[in-house]
Amino acid sequence: MVDWGIPIGVGIAFGLGALGTGYAQSKIGSAGAGTIAERPETFGLMVVLVAIPETMVILGFVVAAMMMIMLV
Repeated sequence: MVDWGIPIGVGIAFGLGALGTGYAQSKIGSAGAGTIAERPETFGLMVVLVAIPETMVILGFVVAAMMMIMLV
């Protein structure tokens, strides 16, 4: 009998992290584009601010990988 709890948890950990990151990056990206259009010197800061939410996907991937290891 297969225990489906761990694969479902893996999907939730990775999926919700990716959805949250996509939502955050869409808001930050659109605001950043407007800011860069008005003040081009803020380009470096906007790149950093868009990259920060990406850590959520990386964290979700790490948690998912650790949970998949539990299957072995």
